[in-house]
Amino acid sequence: MNTYSSKSAQGGFTLIELIVVIVILGILAATALPKFANLGADARAASIAAAKGSISSVAAMGHARALVKPSETKINFEGTEVDLANGYPDANDADFVTAAGLDAESYEFDTTTKGTIIVSPKGVASNTNCRVTYVNAAVGAAPGITLLNSDCN
Repeated sequence: MNTYSSKSAQGGFTLIELIVVIVILGILAATALPKFANLGADARAASIAAAKGSISSVAAMGHARALVKPSETKINFEGTEVDLANGYPDANDADFVTAAGLDAESYEFDTTTKGTIIVSPKGVASNTNCRVTYVNAAVGAAPGITLLNSDCN
């Protein structure tokens, strides 16, 4: 006699369970995506903040050296000679950004205004609010070092 059992072993997930899991994953991805999409702007803002720190360090070290030896008109930063202007590194000297450790692969440099250098991340226009501006020191004053990072999109 053949007996047919109505209880059969079920294996795997039902279609409804799979759809519910896919919907939940879709909702999680939709909420997480905007945060990951904005990481480029955060990276550019961090990069330009690091550039400001490097420029500030070179300016401080250059000024300290100028105070110790006021007769010097150039300062040597690990093999890179930088001109001084009023006791601080001169923005007109192309080696100033090299001494700060900034390279043309990562940054763009605008030196069209005499006594000023504008550093911006590669691919960002220097007239946006994602830049560091270094302005030569006036006699008896410190140089102007300004960070703008509100538009690093």
